[in-house]
Amino acid sequence: MKNPTAFSLLILSFLFISFSSFSQGIRGRVFSNDGEPLPYASVFIRNLGDGVPANDEGYYEMKLPEGIYDVYFQILGYKSRIETLVVKEGAWTDFDVRLEPQIYTLEQVEVRAGAEDPALTIMRKAISKAKYHRLQLQSYEMTVYLKGTGQLTDAPFFLKKTLEKDGLNLNEAYTSESVSKIRFSLPDKLEEEVISIRTNGDNQNTSPAPYIQTSFYEEKINEIISPLSRAAFQYYRFRYEGSFFDEDVMVNKIRVIPRSRGERIFDGYIYIIEDLWAIHSLDLKSSLLGFQIEAKQQYAPVAENVWMPFTHTYRFSGKIFGFAGEFNYLASTRDYEVVLNPDLVQTPEIIDEKIEEKPQDAMAKEAEDLGLLEKLSSETPKTRKEYRKLLNEYEKEMLQEQREEEVIIERNYTVDSLAKKRDLSYWDSIRPVPLTAKEIQGYERDDSLAVVEAAKMSEVDSVAKKARRKYRPLDFLNGATYSFGKGRSIGFNQNWTKISFNTVEGLKVGVSGFYRKAKEIPMADSVNVFRKSFNIEPELRYGFSSKRFYGKSTLRWSGTKPTSGYSYGLEGGRFIYQFNGGEPINEQVNALYSLLFRQNYMKLYEQSFGRAFWAHRVDYGFTYRVNFTYAQRNQLFNNSNYSFYNRGERIYTPNQPENVETGNQAFQDHQIAKLQLGVEWRPGIKYGIRNGRKYPISDRAPLIRFDYIKAIPQLTRQQDFAADFDHIRVGVEHDYTFGISGKFDFNVSAGTFLNSNRVYFPDFQHFGGNRTIFSNFGPASNFRFMDYYKYSTSSSYLSGIFHYQFRKFLLTQLPMLRFSGVQENVFLNYLKTENSPHYVEVGYSLDNLFRIFRVEIGAGFENGQYLRGGVRFGVATFIQIQ
Repeated sequence: MKNPTAFSLLILSFLFISFSSFSQGIRGRVFSNDGEPLPYASVFIRNLGDGVPANDEGYYEMKLPEGIYDVYFQILGYKSRIETLVVKEGAWTDFDVRLEPQIYTLEQVEVRAGAEDPALTIMRKAISKAKYHRLQLQSYEMTVYLKGTGQLTDAPFFLKKTLEKDGLNLNEAYTSESVSKIRFSLPDKLEEEVISIRTNGDNQNTSPAPYIQTSFYEEKINEIISPLSRAAFQYYRFRYEGSFFDEDVMVNKIRVIPRSRGERIFDGYIYIIEDLWAIHSLDLKSSLLGFQIEAKQQYAPVAENVWMPFTHTYRFSGKIFGFAGEFNYLASTRDYEVVLNPDLVQTPEIIDEKIEEKPQDAMAKEAEDLGLLEKLSSETPKTRKEYRKLLNEYEKEMLQEQREEEVIIERNYTVDSLAKKRDLSYWDSIRPVPLTAKEIQGYERDDSLAVVEAAKMSEVDSVAKKARRKYRPLDFLNGATYSFGKGRSIGFNQNWTKISFNTVEGLKVGVSGFYRKAKEIPMADSVNVFRKSFNIEPELRYGFSSKRFYGKSTLRWSGTKPTSGYSYGLEGGRFIYQFNGGEPINEQVNALYSLLFRQNYMKLYEQSFGRAFWAHRVDYGFTYRVNFTYAQRNQLFNNSNYSFYNRGERIYTPNQPENVETGNQAFQDHQIAKLQLGVEWRPGIKYGIRNGRKYPISDRAPLIRFDYIKAIPQLTRQQDFAADFDHIRVGVEHDYTFGISGKFDFNVSAGTFLNSNRVYFPDFQHFGGNRTIFSNFGPASNFRFMDYYKYSTSSSYLSGIFHYQFRKFLLTQLPMLRFSGVQENVFLNYLKTENSPHYVEVGYSLDNLFRIFRVEIGAGFENGQYLRGGVRFGVATFIQIQ
């Protein structure tokens, strides 16, 4: 067809006319007194307990059967208005409404000079009842319509034409719509079934799901402190700005003022219902990682004394690397079906003990020996602290009654098989808010593009062709996988990084690949699978100066279940390794420093070996490992003096590292038969469930490691030149988050050699040093300025790496820096061995610069004397790279 767009418009028009002729209900527009449209006003049908929001131009439309309806119009900042409208069969009732500005009165609450702001009592009571409102419903179901409209508002000038060629234009709307059924049940199980979804463009990098699926009665919403958190008074000041009556309830308007403006803190207004101390509505702003967030919610009664969100609007905006954009979301929640929690039917009367006295007769009643549920259901007034304590005990008992006590959260997400196949008539029937002209244009544009792309796919490519990928030039460098069916595949790993330079091999090249056979076996629960696999991974390398080939291969069998798994195998060959098995210096970084600055930090040895290994993850809280290695190790020497840096004052250092303990005998050729036993334990770990599969929640579970390593000379052929030692070590790694005020990471380890008859340098305890300008990944991973091998030891040792991230410290006292996402950190690192001085590092860093970078400055000291310092550059600490 020559003009698919025109044809699509013709079909769209026909469907709209046909469908409209059979539609009836109410529609119109919501204005202010000044004639300005009121975006996202709520239109609520009191008779039905259901409603719809207006769109961003104030238009609303709701299909209704014939009848008489009490229609309730409301929006923040304006007086609510109720109108009786009649819907006749086969006809639309058009009704435009004007809302007057809300007038707030201070007469409802006595305000005296010098007295405490009434907002404090209101918020104390609301905070004390937050958990009550969270646990008030045993379960509920609701239908959520979500519309997201995003647009790119700016881009780097040199990319604008490229983006236009790809069909992405500035300031054009890209819209997505979805309809989901959400079911929630206590204690924290949420199921979402996507009934239908329609999208153009890609605006999924910002999503309101964490705000829609998380209640503001929680402690945090997407890592932002809620105004109803138990710690709210640490982060916010509250100011009473008046009250008003909304039908039969009195609503208090409370200004939420950050004590320190910046990220992960809300700023705006929250409206609290008097006596019920529940949320009536809210209008809050915040920022996260430099992106601005605006959230508005309008609540409505869904049962007696139960108010739930009805209309949500969210706006995300920000700029990164010259790209700027904004995403606006509208969520309409309707068709509520609620089941009250029978244990919390009684609405409690809360007393603020700071300004109110508890009646004496109430104290006498509470002296009675009542059970927990009897106390909760009694009509006796309770202080905030008393009621909060009762709810905490109730929640604890409820969690203990679960089938799996360690599971604290469950989320299930499914997509209906017809979700992406719904036609236009379906969307017209279910959409609770009319599309704007701009959104309609966006759909028309992208429907046409979709036809073209579908034609291209049918002629040029297909999923089957992609699955049968053939070899392409440079695949052996870029990495590729070739599948042969039945779970079998071969391929190359990414091998660019195996091209480098070091002084032992000179120019070095390498290549590695794999053969894999995988199988999935359904488990008894029909949700999870048991994944089994067999892998062969060979690797070769060649040094042009050493003129030597090295190679090794690994055979691995593994099996993985939802929370447990195992892996065992064999490895062997002749290969080159860094003395520190943790590989503290990257090959490319070493090549850069060697070629540009004639500094060869990487130190290597040769190993001909065989290794057998076994690892078993019992669950995410406990893992043990067993390894046995038999090897012949040989000393290596520099074979290349090449560098771009040719000044005479600097020469390459020998391949034998400098160390405070060793003599030449530590580097001589030798044999080793080594047994290593390791345990990893996370006490108190909790689990979540996502789509029937368990995953660990380890934020409150420290990682404890224990290793025992024994060299057994009796198993070698040359016992006089065989390693002989016993080494034990233990480590603890964890992080603590102090609300949003800061985060503390630490990594502490200690150990000793019980027997050190013959310890060769590869088996010393090494520490993560660094002499380059590049900082390692992770806030508490390695030292910043320490030599790689100077303090390596075969004696006792203690090491600690400590890192604290502030929300507000020095430069971040300025709100604009906090809003940009920049964070400040300090670190303190310590090392002591029997034969080394006390080594200490202190430093300061700016984190999340331009969203992804980290810059550190610091210094290292030996016994209090300055040793060296400098600047380090790294990746922002919030980016996790495994």
